Amino acid sequence: MAPKATTALQVDGVCKSYGERRALRGVSFEAARGELLAVVGPNGAGKTTLLGILAGIRDPDQGSVRANGGEIGWVPQQAALYRRLTVEENLRLFARLERAGDPDAAVEGMLAQTGLDERRGDQVSTLSGGNQQRINIAIGLLSEPAVLLLDEPSAGLDPGQRIRLWEFVAGLAEAGTTVIYSTHQIEEASHYGDRLLVLADGEALFDGSFAAMRRAAGARGAVKDPEADFVRFLTKQGH
Repeated sequence: MAPKATTALQVDGVCKSYGERRALRGVSFEAARGELLAVVGPNGAGKTTLLGILAGIRDPDQGSVRANGGEIGWVPQQAALYRRLTVEENLRLFARLERAGDPDAAVEGMLAQTGLDERRGDQVSTLSGGNQQRINIAIGLLSEPAVLLLDEPSAGLDPGQRIRLWEFVAGLAEAGTTVIYSTHQIEEASHYGDRLLVLADGEALFDGSFAAMRRAAGARGAVKDPEADFVRFLTKQGH
């Protein structure tokens, strides 16, 4: 089946095994243009493996990944930065590695988009974790991807840094970039995800809104503890 015009990414029946361990078991989903899709699940659920396959750095054993125009950008959990170089020097280096047609213009665009223009001359090692992650995301955006993949983007950030990071990421989605990110923090996913894709033991257990997941878990009334609702859902699914 061909992807719809508004579909940025279509994933069909993706499977991946490492020896006897089945990391992914026939995972299928679509992501729309400008959507924020949170891939959630406990440790070992297959989240990082799935994102690696979507990014093209791992090959699936079965299944397919199709992007509907544009490239796919990948931002790993650990910031891939040269800490002794400045913000601008890092961006220029990666712009050349990405073979940007005009590296200087690409750097200026990313500095403006990330709001780090005033920090362009600062050595990366002097920046906060939140600002380093914004540079990491800027590197993933240098190729102007239609889909941006983020692996645990807020790991290690304090609450203020997380809020600023997600405001930035939400702005990318509003501008039309499809953002797919992994997290094991269900509260974060409930706040910053248009949709949840729940994985456990390599299986896709649920694909829909946080509210729909709560209903499937039998939760009623106002949200008091998103993590408790998530655990209740996993328990009902036998995980």
